[in-house]
Amino acid sequence: MNRIDERFRRLRQAGERALMPYLTAGDPDLDTTRSLILEFERRGADLLELGVPFSDPLADGVTIQRASQRSLAGGTTLSRILDMVGELRSDCRLPLLLMSYVNPIFHFGYARFAKEAAAAGIDGLIVPDLPPEEATELIEATAAHNLHTVFLIAPTSSQQRIRTIAAASKGFIYYVSLRGVTGARSSLSEDLETNIRMIRAETNLPIAVGFGVSTPEQARIASRMADGVIVGSAIVSLLEQTTGQPDQLKHAGDFVASLKAATIE
Repeated sequence: MNRIDERFRRLRQAGERALMPYLTAGDPDLDTTRSLILEFERRGADLLELGVPFSDPLADGVTIQRASQRSLAGGTTLSRILDMVGELRSDCRLPLLLMSYVNPIFHFGYARFAKEAAAAGIDGLIVPDLPPEEATELIEATAAHNLHTVFLIAPTSSQQRIRTIAAASKGFIYYVSLRGVTGARSSLSEDLETNIRMIRAETNLPIAVGFGVSTPEQARIASRMADGVIVGSAIVSLLEQTTGQPDQLKHAGDFVASLKAATIE
């Protein structure tokens, strides 16, 4: 069984909701990313989304754009990310997903990517700029190696569109909780609960809410409606603010622990 399926199954049995932190791989370097992954697991993360830096991250706001620029400037590549994951996998039991725009994977080669990602210990893939209708080749390549492809549903998605995306997804549904790009927000969307109900009518897959969840209180609210919450920009911003500080790892770990605590209150 894929680690993503197993983790959501265990959480459902325990009556818990999943916390999925996001990190931009290689920001500020891959050694730090490795340490953060292990710290986040220790502090309560249930899954982890690892962003592949890209020069034109259309779905991301300025916080993650800056992180991608720093990572690329440091020489991070998809191959180096997979090498890092392979090295830490024996110490980490978290389900790990790559969030990548399609261009780096396309140039890597779908079949080669799927084989090497699975060998490294990657469990799933999120490609925000690749719709299911154009993803057949990638879905077939990843499915051959038991990698789950996770697609995004937007607040503007129609019922038919939800049905199409849900049918193509494996592992869970990524629900984009707001219109626009990633980034911390002061409040969650008012139609969050209604839209999650629409998605549940079309699939039995777990639903994870991302984009804009940035505080423990928002994580608490979202986790009452969904099966998991994804927190990215708030974590990346904290890492940016604490760059070079000796207690950066502790600050980030404390924040992740507070988010996890909010999902089980």
